[in-house]
Amino acid sequence: MKPQLKRAEAEHADDIRALVRTAYEMYVERMDREPAPMLADYEGLIDQQIVTVALMGDAVAGVLICYPQGDQLHVENVAVSPDFQGHGIGGLLMTNAEQQAQSQNISKIGLYTNEVMTENFPFYEALGFQIRERAMQDGYARIFFEKTLNGTE
Repeated sequence: MKPQLKRAEAEHADDIRALVRTAYEMYVERMDREPAPMLADYEGLIDQQIVTVALMGDAVAGVLICYPQGDQLHVENVAVSPDFQGHGIGGLLMTNAEQQAQSQNISKIGLYTNEVMTENFPFYEALGFQIRERAMQDGYARIFFEKTLNGTE
C-alpha cells in the first residue's frame, strides 16, 4: 500500500497530535521539556490549510506543516509515526514540500530541528539541506537548515 497525501482536515487533528506525541516522545528526556511540535495547536494549523497528512488506509502515518515565510518555504514540522518509519514517508512529505515551494515560485526551503535530535541531521543532509546557523529560539537550541531548489530562481 502506498501512502496518499492530502490536505489535513479537522477530523485529523487528534490523530496528528497522537502521531506527533509518539514521534517526539523519545526527545523529552534529552530536552528536559516537550519539543515545540508537542505543544502545537493542530486545529488552528489545519484551519490555516498548511497541514498535509500521509494516509496509509485510514491511518495518519505522517504529517507535514509548511508555509511561505520571507523568501523561503518554512517546514515547521515533518513527522512520521514510528509504526510507519522506514517506508519513505518522510521523504515523500519533503518532496511534497519542494513541490509546494516550486508551485509558489519559492526557491528555498528552510527548517529547523533541535540540537539533540541528531537522528534528523543525516535525513535532512541526504535531501540536500545544509546547516545555515545554530541559535536559541523560543527557549530551544535549534539548528537551522536550508536548501536551494533548482529551477525556481
